[in-house]
Amino acid sequence: GLVSAPPYYFATGQPELAQFYEELVPQLPLPVFLYNMPSHVKVSFAPETVARLAKMKQVVGLKDSSANATYFQSVMYAVRKVNPKFAMLCGPEEMTGELVLMGANGGVNGGANMFPELYVAMYNAAKARDIDRLISLQQTIMQISMSIYTVGRHGSSYLKGLKCACQQLGIIDNDFVASPFYKFDQPERDKITLALAKLKLNVRQS
Repeated sequence: GLVSAPPYYFATGQPELAQFYEELVPQLPLPVFLYNMPSHVKVSFAPETVARLAKMKQVVGLKDSSANATYFQSVMYAVRKVNPKFAMLCGPEEMTGELVLMGANGGVNGGANMFPELYVAMYNAAKARDIDRLISLQQTIMQISMSIYTVGRHGSSYLKGLKCACQQLGIIDNDFVASPFYKFDQPERDKITLALAKLKLNVRQS
């Protein structure tokens, strides 16, 4: 499938946004997930707009990275009336478990690139409503969030930390980050190494 965020630069109104996708989607060869990422594109899909687009057979779901649980619930409530099969996926891993408990279909979580078993276990615990297990796993997920993703001083620190960790874990050969960003220097890399050393124990225990 394709993941599509709203056009950026000139902010669209909701009718314009809906019409844009109603004209674009029929020209695409694959199923489409709408991607709500207002911090990057300035525009958010209103729940009513998502519900309107969810009527299109080719629009199969939404990935929401707004980190706004109220918004997520509002969209989920709106779309289930028009398309019960519409997939609702959470971007921020810090809140994926609780949203799956409330009916979300899953998440697209950066940390799953490093520790896929951990995030699958989190999803399974939420689906099974195993709250004690979910709380335990959530502590490790938050440790990842507060250590791997917070090295550095800029908004790109999340991506740099994730790629640096994947390189140190042997998942990728090079933690190259596309220009205008650059991978971590040695002081930051050392912090990632230390964070991973602490995490491995917790992941095993979970």
